[in-house]
Amino acid sequence: MAKLYPVVLAGGIGTRLWPLSRSAKPKQFLPLLNEETSLFQDTVERLAGLTDQPVIVITNEEHRFLAAEQLRERNMAQKAIILEPIGRNTAAAAAVAALEIVKDDPEGLMLLAPSDHAITKRDQFTAAVEVAIEATSQADFVLFGIEPDRPETGFGYINAPGSTRCCAATINRFVEKPPLETAEGYLQDGGWYWNSGIFVFPAARYLAELERLEPAIYTASKAAWQRAESDIWFLRLNEEEFAKSPSKSIDYAVIEHSESASVVPIEMGWSDLGSFEALHKAHQSDDNANSLVGDVIAKNVTNSYLRGDGILVAAVGVDNLMVVASDDAVVVSPLSDSQNVKAIVEELEAQKRSEHHSHSRTYRPWGWYQSLSQGERYQVKRIQVKPGAKLSLQSHKHRSEHWIVVKGTMRVTLDDKVFDLIENQSTYVPLGTIHRLENPSDSPAELIEVQSGSYLGEDDIVRYEDIYGRSPPENKS
Repeated sequence: MAKLYPVVLAGGIGTRLWPLSRSAKPKQFLPLLNEETSLFQDTVERLAGLTDQPVIVITNEEHRFLAAEQLRERNMAQKAIILEPIGRNTAAAAAVAALEIVKDDPEGLMLLAPSDHAITKRDQFTAAVEVAIEATSQADFVLFGIEPDRPETGFGYINAPGSTRCCAATINRFVEKPPLETAEGYLQDGGWYWNSGIFVFPAARYLAELERLEPAIYTASKAAWQRAESDIWFLRLNEEEFAKSPSKSIDYAVIEHSESASVVPIEMGWSDLGSFEALHKAHQSDDNANSLVGDVIAKNVTNSYLRGDGILVAAVGVDNLMVVASDDAVVVSPLSDSQNVKAIVEELEAQKRSEHHSHSRTYRPWGWYQSLSQGERYQVKRIQVKPGAKLSLQSHKHRSEHWIVVKGTMRVTLDDKVFDLIENQSTYVPLGTIHRLENPSDSPAELIEVQSGSYLGEDDIVRYEDIYGRSPPENKS
């Protein structure tokens, strides 16, 4: 039997879940359904349990350390973390993964899945994968079709008359996001399924079909992969070549044109978590059909999603409401209209604000920092460094820094001096001093940093050494 290679797509930004999901840390890397694991970690664990082949992860430059760190947290092995220099949709991403598979195993099967979906019935999913693997002996491409429980206008549909859960059925046609009346008819007729975006197919066959149907995507993806560079944990695709690829989904580019495609019908507790309404449905509700997450007080509230992350949310006498509060933004909407949160993100971009891109807490491979206060010529940050981690050896041209340790132990380098600071101890970093912070202990360490100077931007860095392979042009601490 052909070996199965899991491929996880982790490059989306989830604008409909703002302010939880932001482009610097999008929804797949957030613990939206529990406090322990992110959607990305759930997906990798779910797929890794199906085969002894390591997972291939495809993400982008900005999210590379998020992906690597979340894999490390769960002790998950991976075959490769492939970095897309720019987004070119799923057809090109699948091509690069297929090339990575066939170089070692020309007969290998690819299980391709997005990293930002929820699947609560893992046994049903596992059974469906087994059916799909067997079906690849008869069909080139096998899709997972979700049995609809409502007329949904936001999903693509797959038609396979006479299909049953036990077997893969030949696909008759695809329909993209039908109007409500049409979707209601599909629900009544039966034989129609939501397209889950999860596929099983022979990697070599996909490449052959892509070359036939979309030669520009095939050629650009292959050239970008052939000219890729290995960088510690990552495989960096060549940007010049990858940019030549048209941006198309795997469905539009290949699957919908195939004469050999099947669907496996399944009910597996699936949700694409594409809106707060979807998140509400996937989350545990109380007796009044509310989802209450974080610091929330609700009185006489029904059919609502209320979430307080770092700030108290209190609601009285409301219905069909969505309130999500973070430490730097609050969004309010009728729950049934929550998909339109995307319009707020577009407005933030138009105003050139930063809230659509990053949270107040910014994550780095060594830990994170959070801006607490900022004014003319000063900024105050809270910095946490993970056990055994260290920042780059660096200096600044325009600012000096004061460090006060508030938790754990920090090892400090100041030019040729190296010393440890413990809680309640502090030091001063003069402008131009070559310096470094590291945590020598087995517990997280924190400090408060007070910056002062004529320019406080993150690009005021001269980097001399970095264990994470970041080069000076990145200009990020």
